[in-house]
Amino acid sequence: MRVITGSARGRRLAAPKSKRIRPALDQVKEAVFNILFDVRGLRVLDLFAGTGSMGIEALSRGAVHATFVDDFASAIHLIRKNVELCGFGKRATIIRSSVDAALRKLSRASVPFDIVFVDPPYLKNLVNPSLHALAKSSILAPNCRIIVEHHPKEPIAGIEGLKISDERRYGQTSITFLEQCVLNIPSYDNIGSA
Repeated sequence: MRVITGSARGRRLAAPKSKRIRPALDQVKEAVFNILFDVRGLRVLDLFAGTGSMGIEALSRGAVHATFVDDFASAIHLIRKNVELCGFGKRATIIRSSVDAALRKLSRASVPFDIVFVDPPYLKNLVNPSLHALAKSSILAPNCRIIVEHHPKEPIAGIEGLKISDERRYGQTSITFLEQCVLNIPSYDNIGSA
């Protein structure tokens, strides 16, 4: 497991010893960042962060800040270690918490995110509830992109306020990109001008 490109290119990241932590495969990570293309200057949220590899890759490619959330003590230890290995300590916030509690806390802080990575444990019914909570939160910047790594047998249901913009599959991993829905509200300027 390594950082693919950017300022920390080639840096090997500490790997998990527990099977409870499933790091993103390099192939999947590379595909995601090829689609995102440019993350310079963006704020990133990495939910169910595990090793922190997705947020760290974004920092290496020029993201201005990454917030990592996980509720597993071993994951928090790995994230801290990997962030320090890459020299990103001043550009990272690490939160040990459930996703729901973290989203409430981040909503109160009123800091919007441009990219959100969501990578819950497979087949634990966490994907759709997490996306519902995210859609209801106030942390999504206007052009925020949400990238979900999930098992193909756990498809993403219709989430009010979000729309699927792209889907890819890599073996037993599905990657779904979502964006906020734009509401079409009629302009008062056009009423009665027919």
